[in-house]
Amino acid sequence: MTDDEVTDDEDHTGPYAAVGVGPWVGPWPTQPHYDPTLLAEGDRRNVVDRYRYWRHDAIVADLDTRRHDFHVAIENWRHDLNIGTVVRTANAFLARAVHIVGRRRWNRRGAMVTDRYQHVQHHDTASGLVAWARSEDLVVVGVDNLPGSVAIESVHLPRRCVLQKKI
Repeated sequence: MTDDEVTDDEDHTGPYAAVGVGPWVGPWPTQPHYDPTLLAEGDRRNVVDRYRYWRHDAIVADLDTRRHDFHVAIENWRHDLNIGTVVRTANAFLARAVHIVGRRRWNRRGAMVTDRYQHVQHHDTASGLVAWARSEDLVVVGVDNLPGSVAIESVHLPRRCVLQKKI
């Protein structure tokens, strides 16, 4: 592993040991979203300060109250090099969920651990995704840069939709 690769550095002794914050100083908070292990040992995760020392499930639950109504879908038929980046971007924009169509396995490296905080669902086929979207009353919007495509900034997108990219 090189110094520019991201790792969780579970033992907190490698090149990423200085990331995050050390053990909690002062009286411990008593709210249930805090993680006693993180309070005792420090929080070296790549999370915004608001979520320092929070349990993982508490972070996801809080994010769920803030997520937007759009979903992102990407097909995983030929190669999966961009899927991690799509997951990371969807997480940054607080998409409701990411849907991967096709193969279940994909290269998570590009997600840079954001897949832990973003809901990721799998559909075996595009028709399965469309059927699911219909059952949720979501419009599926194809996103691409092929000839005949319309610039996304010139389109009124429905608030509740699935933005789908085929790769």
